[in-house]
Amino acid sequence: MPNVTWNTRQRAEVLALLREVEGFHSAQQLHQMLLARKAGVGLTTVYRTLQLLVEAGEIDSTRLPGGEQLFRRCGQSKLHHLVCRHCGRTVEVAGPAVERWADQVAAQHGFVDVGHTLEIFDTCDGCAR
Repeated sequence: MPNVTWNTRQRAEVLALLREVEGFHSAQQLHQMLLARKAGVGLTTVYRTLQLLVEAGEIDSTRLPGGEQLFRRCGQSKLHHLVCRHCGRTVEVAGPAVERWADQVAAQHGFVDVGHTLEIFDTCDGCAR
């Protein structure tokens, strides 16, 4: 991680956890996981570390319709997300048609090196029951 200085044990603990967990999690959820490990990392440190990682492009962040921000390690491929608006469960889905559309729209307007985010908010089957 060249853009971020990992000079504290607490930041290293947050990063290690993010390498192990799948999907999106809130700062509070990550903090609870760290407490369960007896990692001794405060919630403020978790928030600060997550912000540094987002700014460095090392993790993705999304915001649920209710405003809660969720975080996950960036994947290697371009995937989009189905996000449950109630529990935050996230499923990655490929969207080749979206990729082509985004490239076409960018080219039509003289833009290059297009990037985008696609998140579809719905209710997962577990929350619908």
